[in-house]
Parts: sequence; structure tokens; C-alpha cells
Amino acid sequence: MKDIKNYICENENRFLDELFSLIRIPSISALPAHKDDMSACAERWCELLLAAGADRAEVMPSAGHPLVYAEKVVNPSAPTVLVYSHYDVMPAEPLELWQSAPFEPEVRDERIYARGADDDKGQAMIQVKAFEYLVRNNQLRHNVKFIFEGEEEIGSPSLGKFLTEHKELLSSDVILVSDTSMLGAELPSLTTGLRGLAYWEIEVTGPNRDLHSGHFGGAVANPINVLCEMIAGLTDADGRITIPGFYDDVEEVPAAEREMIAAIPFDEEAYKQAIGVRELRGEKGYSTLERNSCRPSFDVCGIWGGYTGEGSKTVLPSKAYAKVSCRLVPHQQHERISQLLIDHLANIAPQCVDVKVKPMHGGEGYVCPITLPAYRAAEIGFTEAFGRRPLAVRRGGSIPIISDFEKILGVKTVLMGFGLESDAIHSPNENFRLDMLRKGIEAVVVFHREFDNLQA
Repeated sequence: MKDIKNYICENENRFLDELFSLIRIPSISALPAHKDDMSACAERWCELLLAAGADRAEVMPSAGHPLVYAEKVVNPSAPTVLVYSHYDVMPAEPLELWQSAPFEPEVRDERIYARGADDDKGQAMIQVKAFEYLVRNNQLRHNVKFIFEGEEEIGSPSLGKFLTEHKELLSSDVILVSDTSMLGAELPSLTTGLRGLAYWEIEVTGPNRDLHSGHFGGAVANPINVLCEMIAGLTDADGRITIPGFYDDVEEVPAAEREMIAAIPFDEEAYKQAIGVRELRGEKGYSTLERNSCRPSFDVCGIWGGYTGEGSKTVLPSKAYAKVSCRLVPHQQHERISQLLIDHLANIAPQCVDVKVKPMHGGEGYVCPITLPAYRAAEIGFTEAFGRRPLAVRRGGSIPIISDFEKILGVKTVLMGFGLESDAIHSPNENFRLDMLRKGIEAVVVFHREFDNLQA
């Protein structure tokens, strides 16, 4: 039986070659031109899962991009861990900001640079290589299933239906996910909560065509002006969202949890410097770490209309658009919040324009109890791999499908993420540290060992 550290060292070049073979496939779910790449990436994952020791691996159709399912059944009566990941990635633009080609992985300064290096091909590889080690060294005592989807980056529109149709196939005792981040390389943490999401596109229409701003300006409402006024009114001077009923289901953060959050090492000046801002802004009465993890938020993600080309054009536009989102906290239902915004904008829209709101994707928040045996197994895994007990933290991001796992499959999820803020996921020069890849594999191996011990 080989020690896990030696196994990683002896096989690391192969691990990287296999990871790079996935990264070179531009599996961009948002762009129809990459439909064939999505299928190719799914097929490649099947090959790698079979090589790692799965008894079965296949590409399964969905209403959208295909999914990958694999399993290793050690004993039908033994507990089962279901590993979830996604093989789709974000578009790489703007390409000119990359220091190397986004789909040609390059190792520099002990980091893998490429789209998907962290999110989520690198982190999925951690799970698969931990599984491989356990199988090859005859240490796996429970069943393991894998479900890798190809639509996470576009809101997982097909996965909910797939879960409902394949509940028996996906039955398990716990779901394990590596698609989150830690507080820092020297500050390991386990994500215990995620915010939910609601997302809309707003269209404001004024006159029936673009107008000359000299002939009509001051007499006809400008849709861009009106849109900006409405959006500006959706938050108040204290940073609270003004949509009626928005806070009805928001649970106040318990004092004990606020104390735990306050104990997290956090350098606000370094935080500001890292993102290039002089001042932070958010909901009054809460700390920065509370605001971006366990309080709801509202943001304009994009806004456009009128003339935006080079030079000037004195036009009063016919239409204006915005994409807006809310991060939600546990107990807020995204369908209800979506309708609240639609109703509110309809109520405040002036008669001089027409307003249409198109709901887009969304999902619920999630909280993992730290008393869960599988959470304890993950905690021990981090402790052994990183040399210190991980902090339990809520994160501000959203993985909408996590709440669906609980609602549809009736199973809790443990979030063992190994990403770092510096990994620049979704941005140019996405990267993943090699030491996080190594320690991640160690931590997941220990998770499986302790999962067995805690089930006994």
C-alpha cells in the first residue's frame, strides 16, 4: 500500500496530463458553437473515470448538454457518497488580458494557468484522483457515484429534471462537492453556507424609435434615464433593498455565528487594496464578511442602451436594458423574490415608458450542519492535509443546484472546496495552485476513510 503523498508524487505528471486533456477542450456551455466540445469533454471524463476504477461510466442525455454518470459499487448494502462536479466553463473573453492561451494550460510559478484550471476541472480532478488512490490500494469501503454536469455555468437548467427522473440511480447518503474556495492557502476553511440567486433582464421602452435629442430632449422621457432612476431606488441610503416584502423570510444571523464570523482573520485594508477601491459600501449594521456571505444583496450586472460607439451621436434612445441580480440567504425562495421585483417595478414605472422584466435563472441558499458526520469527516481531512483545523464559514457565492439536491434527492451536501481568491475564476488568467491540488487529494482521501469510521 502506497502512502498518499508518495502516490501523488509518483503520479503527478500523469495527473496533470489528464487534467490538461480536459482543459484543452473548450467546453463553454453558454455558446452554441461549442456543443460538440461539450460532448467531447463528457466523453473524456468517462474515459478518465473508468481508468480511475469506476465499474461503470457513461454519458447520459438531458434536455440540454449531456451529463456524466459513473459508479463504483463495493457493497450494495454499504453507504454511498455521490460526488458532484461540472465540466463546463465560462467564456474566456477578454482574450487580450490572458498571459497565455486560455485553453492551452501552462504551469508558471507552481500554478496551472488556464480556463477551468480551478473552476471546476482542477477541483473535479482532486475528487477523481482521491478515488483512484483508494481503489488501487483497496481502501474503499463504501460505494461512490459521480455526476458531472455541463450546465452549471448557465444555471443548471436541465439538472433538476434529471435528478427527478433518476432519483434511484443517484440515491446516496451524502453528496460531496469541490467547487468552492477557502479563506486562504494558510487558512483552510469549509463552506457551510451558500447564498441563493435571482436574476432578471429589464427592458424599458419609451418612444417608438430613436429620437434627435435636440428636437425631443426635455419633452420626451429618456428610457435610460428612467431605468437608472428605478434601479437607483431599489436600495436605500443604508444599503437595504427597498422591494416590498423582500426581507420577510430573511433570518437574522444568530449572535453566536456573528461572533464566529468576527473571529475570522480579515484585513480590510488588504481586501480594499487587492480590488483597487478606497472605500467599501454595504448594508448598515453588518461587517464586510457578514455582508458578503449571510446577508442578501442587489447588483446591476450590466446596463446598456442608446449609442455606445466611438465619437458622439445625439440620440434619445427608444430602449434601455439592464441585467440585475440578487444574492439571497437561506429561507428566501428565488421564485417569490423574482415575482416581488417584477411587481415592484410595474408599480413604480412611470406612464411615459413600458417596462418588461424577464426572470432568468435562480436558486435557493443552502446551509450544511456542522454536526453532520460527513462534515466532521471533511473537517478531519482538512486538518490532516493542511495541518490545522479548518474554519467553518458561509460564502457569498451561489451553487443553485445544491439546494435542489436536498429538495429532490433528500440528501445533504458537504462542500470541500480548495480554490483561492487569487485563482481568478471566471476572469482572465484563471489559475490553480499545484499545492492545493496535492493537499486536496490528501484531504479527500482522508474524508473517505473517516466517513467509514464515523458510519461505524
